[in-house]
Amino acid sequence: QVQLVESGGGLVQPGGSLRLSCAASGLTLDNYAVGWFRQAPGKEREAVLCLSMRTENTYVSDSVKGRVTASRDKVKNALYLEMSRLKPEDTAIYFCAADCRQYGSSFYVGFWGQGTQVTVSS
Repeated sequence: QVQLVESGGGLVQPGGSLRLSCAASGLTLDNYAVGWFRQAPGKEREAVLCLSMRTENTYVSDSVKGRVTASRDKVKNALYLEMSRLKPEDTAIYFCAADCRQYGSSFYVGFWGQGTQVTVSS
């Protein structure tokens, strides 16, 4: 059974930083394109970034470009998202994703985590 479990969300002040973690079981993250998505209240889920197996195909949303870094830990079978210079509009539930594929402006995701809340507020 595949499980993706996020952690690290919480309340952060504007301008602050946060690191989200995603622990995987039941699959090896290194075998998939992986990424992070988010869903703000009243809005559709959107891709934050999707790390393809080939670097040149990595997608990063313009809304977070220059403020986020994603990394994998092969030994721990984990994925991380580091966000800096956070803004109130970054407030959302953040979801870990495995097997993410971009088709034009749309994405397919094979496996989802349950999400972790990030709130950016003073």
